[in-house]
Amino acid sequence: MALLSSASLLGIPKPLRSFTPETGNINRCRWIYSSVLNANKKAQLQPNCRVAMCAAPISDTYQQPKLVWMWTESKQVMTAAVERGWNTFIFSSRNRELAREWSSIALIYPLFIENGELLDGESRRVATFVEVSSPQELQQLQPVDEQAENVVISLLDWQVIPAENIVAAFQGSQKTVFAISKSPSEAQIFLEALEQGLGGVVLKVEDVGAVLELKDYFDRRNEVRNLLSLTKATVTRVQIAGMGDRVCVDLCSLMRPGEGLLVSSFARGLFLVHSECVESNYIASRPFRVNAGPVHAYVAVPGRKTCYLSELQAGKEVIVVDQFGLQRTAIVGRVKIETRPIILVEAKKDSDDQTVYSILLQNAETVGLVCPSQGNEPTKTAIPVTSLRVGDEVMLRVQGGARHTGIEIQEFIVEK
Repeated sequence: MALLSSASLLGIPKPLRSFTPETGNINRCRWIYSSVLNANKKAQLQPNCRVAMCAAPISDTYQQPKLVWMWTESKQVMTAAVERGWNTFIFSSRNRELAREWSSIALIYPLFIENGELLDGESRRVATFVEVSSPQELQQLQPVDEQAENVVISLLDWQVIPAENIVAAFQGSQKTVFAISKSPSEAQIFLEALEQGLGGVVLKVEDVGAVLELKDYFDRRNEVRNLLSLTKATVTRVQIAGMGDRVCVDLCSLMRPGEGLLVSSFARGLFLVHSECVESNYIASRPFRVNAGPVHAYVAVPGRKTCYLSELQAGKEVIVVDQFGLQRTAIVGRVKIETRPIILVEAKKDSDDQTVYSILLQNAETVGLVCPSQGNEPTKTAIPVTSLRVGDEVMLRVQGGARHTGIEIQEFIVEK
C-alpha cells in the first residue's frame, strides 16, 4: 500500500523518488502494485503507483519499482484507474476545469502539459515532456541534468526498437523515464524492453477495458512477490502403469537445477517436476524442457489457476517454481504430445495423513521429481522416476482440490 508521509500530508512537495515501496529480499522476483490510501481528500498525493518487476532469474537483477500514470478524458476510465490504485493523471492545459472536477470526487494527483513540461497544480515542474518523431530525434535523446527527475516520452511513430533504444539511452540514469502507451500491449513492451524496461508508462486511453487489462497483467505477475508454500511428501507407491500420451513442455526460458513445473493428476496436490536442465549419460541437457506428464494432468499457470497439460500451446504462460518456492512466469514455446510408457507415483504428507497425492510421468531416466532442500542448500536436486523408491521425499504444493475452469472453488469433491 502506498504511504503518505507527514510532509505530503502537510502539502510539502517531495521528489517523486522519495516513495519507498515494499521490496523485501532483492533476490526475489516480484511485481508490486500500490493502492491509494483512503485519506483526507485535502491530502497532497504524490504519484505513487509503482510496480516492482524482476529480471529473469538467471541474472538475479533487481529493478526499481515501475510507475503507472494515466492520460484520459473519460470519467469512467478515471474511476477504474483510481479504484485500482493509479491516481496520477495528465491533462492538457485547457483541461484544468476537468482536473478540478475530478479532484473533487476522487483522490487524484493532476499534472498539466505546458511548454514541454509537466507541472503540478502549483506550477511546479514534475517532468519533462518530449515528443520523438524521427530516428534522428531518438538518437539525440539523452539524459540531461537540466531535465526534471522524470521524463515523459511520446513516440509519434511507435515501434519496439525505439523502446529498446530509450532503455539503452537512459540506462544508469537517475531519471525515471515514462513512455506514452495507447494500449496495454504497448505498455508491456515498454515495461519489458531489453529486460530492464522503462521506469514507467503513461496509459493514454479512453477505454475502461484497457485499464482492466493492464491491471490484470500486473496481477498475474504479482504472484511472484511471495514464495510459494511447498511441503515435503513421502513416496508411498511406485508402479508401472502401461502406455499413455505424455506432454513435453518446451519454454521460451532456460531453467536451472531445482526448477520445474507443478503438475499432478489431482489439483489438491501438485508435484514439482524437474526440468531436463541436468546433464545425463542418456541425453543432452535441454534446460528449456519439462517432461511434465500425461495429457489429463493439471499444471500450475498464472492467476493461481491450473489448466490441463493438453490445453497448453505456444504463447501460453506457466509458473516455473524452484525447490525453495521461488516462482516466475514463462512462455510456452512448443508442446510435444507422444505416446510413451507411464509410471504411477503416489505420496502422502506424513504417515497419519489419509490424503493420497498422485502423478503419472513418463518412465524415463530424464524425468524426475524435485527433492526437499536442507536449510538453504539442497542435498540433491531431483530423483529420476526410474530410481524412485517408497520412502523417498519429494516436493509438493498442497492446495484446494475443487476446480472450475482452472479456478479454485469451495465445494465438496472426491477424486481418486
